[in-house]
Amino acid sequence: MEFPANAFKTHLASKPAGDALYGCWLGLANAYTAEVVATAGFDWLLIDGEHAPNTVVTILEQLRAIEGYPGAPIVRAVNHDPALIKQLLDIGTRTLMVPMVETGEQAADLVAATRYAPSGFRGMGAGVIRADRWGSISDYAQRAADSLCLIAQVESPTGVDNVEAIAQTEGVDAVFVGPADLSTNMGHIGNPGHAEVQKSISRVLEATQAAGKAAGILAPGEADATRYREAGFDFIATGLDVALLKTAADANAARHRGGSAPGERTTY
Repeated sequence: MEFPANAFKTHLASKPAGDALYGCWLGLANAYTAEVVATAGFDWLLIDGEHAPNTVVTILEQLRAIEGYPGAPIVRAVNHDPALIKQLLDIGTRTLMVPMVETGEQAADLVAATRYAPSGFRGMGAGVIRADRWGSISDYAQRAADSLCLIAQVESPTGVDNVEAIAQTEGVDAVFVGPADLSTNMGHIGNPGHAEVQKSISRVLEATQAAGKAAGILAPGEADATRYREAGFDFIATGLDVALLKTAADANAARHRGGSAPGERTTY
């Protein structure tokens, strides 16, 4: 069987200079709705294991549901647990986002958790895991690192202070900014547009670009998404399935009950 390529890495490598890949957060924890969103034409889809009620099994179901569509799947783990990372990789996750990375040492530990020895300490499950199609990909263990993409999420002042070391860590492929957590952790809850927060976001972008890595950010507001694209972010989440459903439901109910629909939500 042919060795699986990483669709997200392929999309990043082939996108025009100055353009961005646009994605959608999947938080409904349901394979059926994930497939619905997959038909919309996003460049990438993130299955959220941090704030959505997902398990390894529901993540697997969603990976299967969206596999035949153009949007490249990304899975966000709930934390840095190497045992969970092992399970997520074993079920076929090829692009992994990990939240709240704050130091270069943490980034290096995460890289090691995704690598087999001698480069890391990922447990060997060759022949019995979906990632190698249950032994059908004979050289999976030798080449697994080539098909993986690790995204470190920076969303705290400590992470910003250490972003250069995080971005420069060998094996970290991209850095993603979480504006909601970052603004909250900086004391500006609900205000990612605050000048101090924006200064920190710019630092993350500059450090990531200097390291030759891809930079991503969450920007559900259209104006924010445009501004971040123009600033140089490579991949931008512009939608969240839960919020899209809620907004559409509110608008529909308001329209038929004579009320006014809420405006565009720009922060989550």
